Amino acid sequence: MNKTDVQALALAGIFEATTQVERLATSGMKNKDSFQNLINSLFVQTPQQPEDVYQAPLESGLEALIQFLQKGKQKGSFVDRYVHGLLYLQKKLTKHPAMLETIGTRIGQARHQLEHFGADHENLVANLASIYTETLSTFRFRIQVMGEMTYLQQSRIADQIRCLLLAGIRSATLWRQMGGSRWQLVLQRRRLLESAERQLYELRKKSTH
Repeated sequence: MNKTDVQALALAGIFEATTQVERLATSGMKNKDSFQNLINSLFVQTPQQPEDVYQAPLESGLEALIQFLQKGKQKGSFVDRYVHGLLYLQKKLTKHPAMLETIGTRIGQARHQLEHFGADHENLVANLASIYTETLSTFRFRIQVMGEMTYLQQSRIADQIRCLLLAGIRSATLWRQMGGSRWQLVLQRRRLLESAERQLYELRKKSTH
């Protein structure tokens, strides 16, 4: 993978997380495979290759990224707002190395829960959600998740949303590590779009064989 391909993949990771956040907030439902893939990405802290952060394809994330790069803001959706919020939060996080170290340490400590229970077990989810609450949620800027209060007030769903936001931060970190910036979303929009479209095409071509 070249640099642009990994940048597009990292953005797809952010879009996959935020799409799942919106789905949970509005319907109380999540895609189990997507959720597990995103949670697993948190534990890949020193990948051999950047793309190794994701153990499974990011099809819905690539679809959402392509839609965003083609058309911009989607009417009635808060996904793009969440994406920009995560990119902003991740940038703030880089200026707080102690918090960054705390997050890394606590995720490392949670690995035994992942290995013992699995990526979507409520014990692990609650633990990861508490990491988000006790670190990133302490910034003055917070991501306001919009949806049905029936779902948002359920602690299980609220914890899953926080886990997805933490996974979104992981993808945003990869995006920055590969040289990604807000300007790139404007200046290299076409290159990112072409890469995302090619990756989605290859992914679907592979799945039909």
